[in-house]
Amino acid sequence: MTAALPERPKLSRRFRLQYEEAQTRWVLLYPEGMVQLNGSAAEILKRCDGQRSLSEIVSELEQAFNAQALTPQVQALLEEGQRRGWID
Repeated sequence: MTAALPERPKLSRRFRLQYEEAQTRWVLLYPEGMVQLNGSAAEILKRCDGQRSLSEIVSELEQAFNAQALTPQVQALLEEGQRRGWID
């Protein structure tokens, strides 16, 4: 059973989201290494600042990318991120 997502997800202090020119992609840096992210994951995690709710994150992404019905994908990424310790 997975713990419920926080009302306003934020990136854990143990991780830093940054664009790596050498990798030509966004990554999550942590003391033991690095996680390479695809573009969609990076766009979602950029918005996990503890200020936005899941619905606000989804709304921003749907507007930015002229897309609809992104809630299941965003929620799945956030749940996986929470499981991996990326999300507080």
